[in-house]
Amino acid sequence: MDLFSGTIGNLENSIQYASAKNNVISNNISNADTPNYKADKVSFKSALENEMSGLQARTTNERHLNFGEEENRPYRIVKDASTTYNHNGNNVDIDREMSELAKNQIYYNSLIDRMNGKFSSLQSVIRGGN
Repeated sequence: MDLFSGTIGNLENSIQYASAKNNVISNNISNADTPNYKADKVSFKSALENEMSGLQARTTNERHLNFGEEENRPYRIVKDASTTYNHNGNNVDIDREMSELAKNQIYYNSLIDRMNGKFSSLQSVIRGGN
């Protein structure tokens, strides 16, 4: 039986995604004045589309690809080299990055609260409901 129907695993993956996004945003902010720096972003959609495009129904031969070997992250970090906001070739929009950072912190904190709730429920069950 899977504990909490996989909820804890899903929360763990979401927390890893939020942590990676926080690291990328922080890196972008710290390089806001670096000449020719191009901002990174964490992209879930492109990783999902990439995985969906290569799916096969089943593997019946040892030469078929194993989907789990390459990368287990459900997101990808991509560099946005298509724009330039500053005269020095940099494309970090500090207002956008600060907004994304605040939004991501709220998301991360809500995940942590939900995870704490799951563990509190488990602790209550172990103690017999007290």
